[in-house]
Amino acid sequence: MEIENKIWDKNECLSRDELSALQFRRLKDTLSRAGRVPYYREVFQQCGIDPSNINSLSDLKKIPFTNKSDLREHYPLGFLAVDRKDIARVHGSSGTTGKPTFVAYTEADRNLWADLCARFLTAGGLRREHMVQVAFGYGLFTGGFGLHYGIERVGASVVPVSAGNTPRQVMILQDLGADAIICTPSYALQIAEVIEEMKVDINSLNLKFGHFGGEPWTEDMRTRIEQQLNIKAFNNYGLSEIIGPGVSGECICRKGMHIQEDHFIVECIDPATGQEVAPGEYGELVFTSLTKEAMPIIRYRTRDISRIMYDGCECGRTTCRMDRIVGRSDDMLIIRGVNVFPSQIEEAILQVEGVAAHYLIEVDRPHNLDEVTVHVEMQPEFFSDKMSEMQAMRDRLLHEIRVIANISVKINLVAPRSMERSFGKAKRVIDRRVEKGIL
Repeated sequence: MEIENKIWDKNECLSRDELSALQFRRLKDTLSRAGRVPYYREVFQQCGIDPSNINSLSDLKKIPFTNKSDLREHYPLGFLAVDRKDIARVHGSSGTTGKPTFVAYTEADRNLWADLCARFLTAGGLRREHMVQVAFGYGLFTGGFGLHYGIERVGASVVPVSAGNTPRQVMILQDLGADAIICTPSYALQIAEVIEEMKVDINSLNLKFGHFGGEPWTEDMRTRIEQQLNIKAFNNYGLSEIIGPGVSGECICRKGMHIQEDHFIVECIDPATGQEVAPGEYGELVFTSLTKEAMPIIRYRTRDISRIMYDGCECGRTTCRMDRIVGRSDDMLIIRGVNVFPSQIEEAILQVEGVAAHYLIEVDRPHNLDEVTVHVEMQPEFFSDKMSEMQAMRDRLLHEIRVIANISVKINLVAPRSMERSFGKAKRVIDRRVEKGIL
């Protein structure tokens, strides 16, 4: 399928000098807004920073990094730079204590979000005449609503099916004839499997392309998706702390995701030293927002590992491009698009009476969807040969993990003192996806 190249916004094609000048003006405005946030006000005072003495983009490096822990410590809306009456929307991402990291949007932020998503959707082939089936979850997760806004901004029609109930997804694809689908890449493969199980002729569907995000995926997975769904697959990137989806996305060339540099400054650092790596080298991505009103964020460490490419793109866009995410600099797991920390699962386990503080999290992708098995050791006085008692224990564990970590898992209860002990740092996670080269 040939996709016509179309530029959404003239700022996508600025010269580097024009872009730098725009970034500098917007950075000074952002720092002024951030000064309304008590956390940043204190940081600026400690560093001797004032928007009036910022003379170049390089001065940004005088400001310390912002970490997710800073957001957690100021839960729920301690980074808010506007009055609460000016909040139009609140979203959130999962946190280590079971509480989300909330992010707020003004009406202007929502409009900006729609524009940024419209940019990468347009770059990836979306036009007004298309119909798009959104199979992302709707809720605190930013993916569903962000892409929904972007589709509407382009002028295309939205089918907001949300996630799950795959046979119904296939039925709606058949009956309404959507041109594009939006979901996680692993769910795209699940949809392809159900299409085959239902004996639906893939050529009878109207699908032409898909935009996928919410979890890391490989080029091999892209190839499988394209072959099984008979579409062109496009990658995009975003995170709720920055704005949600819309930070970057692929154009028709699909040689990296164009970062919306007129709205974000990107750095790529060595996660160990914090020093910037050379262009083209892999490091941890750091973002500064330039136009967000409700919650501006300065030098946010994403923990996502990628590389930045500044060579020209045949599509005509002059913004730099980021490669796909190859991993994370911390221990966070991404399970079917949901961010999960092992500490969340540990917290859930320890809510249940009768289990020991010894466990192992095993992550695998035996088919196309992530599966998590949590091996939990029982305390001797609660270990029983009665199946009903063991099932009740599993049910309590499943409930707590679902509430705190927002994922479904399998529970394997093991005998007391049967799990390997360690005198050093305990190995809590085995990720078979890494061993298999899936991630």
